Amino acid sequence: MTFPGFDLTGKIALVTGAGRGIGRDAALGLAQAGADVAVTSRSEHELQSLAEEIRGLGRQAEVFPADLRQVADIPAMVQRVEERFGRIDILLNNAGTNVNQSVLEVTEEAWDLMMDTNLKGAFFCAQAVARGMVERRAGKIINMASTFAVVGMAVRVPYCATKGGVLQMTRSMALELAPRNVQVNAVGPTATSTVMNQDLFANESWREMVLGKIPAGRFCTPADVVGAIVYLASPAADMVTGQILIVDGGWTAQ
Repeated sequence: MTFPGFDLTGKIALVTGAGRGIGRDAALGLAQAGADVAVTSRSEHELQSLAEEIRGLGRQAEVFPADLRQVADIPAMVQRVEERFGRIDILLNNAGTNVNQSVLEVTEEAWDLMMDTNLKGAFFCAQAVARGMVERRAGKIINMASTFAVVGMAVRVPYCATKGGVLQMTRSMALELAPRNVQVNAVGPTATSTVMNQDLFANESWREMVLGKIPAGRFCTPADVVGAIVYLASPAADMVTGQILIVDGGWTAQ
């Protein structure tokens, strides 16, 4: 028996929300596994430094700035990536945002921002990339969900709603695309120390409350999530689809 392994040599990955946090570490992790990487986000200067770092690993990297909330712009961005690299083998649908507001304070603006970024933008990016994957009958789509796709959290109602939606989107897409040899999965990190979450992490009472729920006794880091992403992007996961791989230090095992 030959183990298919985790080698991504010759594969082309597109990573959204790649400028910082989990997206940045994941782009580097995919490159370390052998993939050439297209990176996109709204912050071009962050992408340029990331691309240089990926090239330093001996892989190809190109920058494609885009705002995935502008759904009409997504097909053109995907087309530019395909024209540059020839195809997209792996999509890491990572772009996301959060606004912390209590149930009675959630604004329509905050709700729409999270829905448009975390769920709507993610779906239409997956749709645009999936067209080429279906035509080639090969591809991996990895959607960034969260532990909060399966458990609730106070003061994060819209965020939890979007991540629950990402999980159900993942499952439904997987069923439809499995016969075309396209695998669709999700990764669900627990509370992760990133720029997006810095206000939360500055709140000592919140930190104590969340740490009390994580048997591992520590928060997640972006680097902790990379292994799950590389696995799901690799040939080792060819028979895995419609699943969420939760990276939460044991939170949801309780």
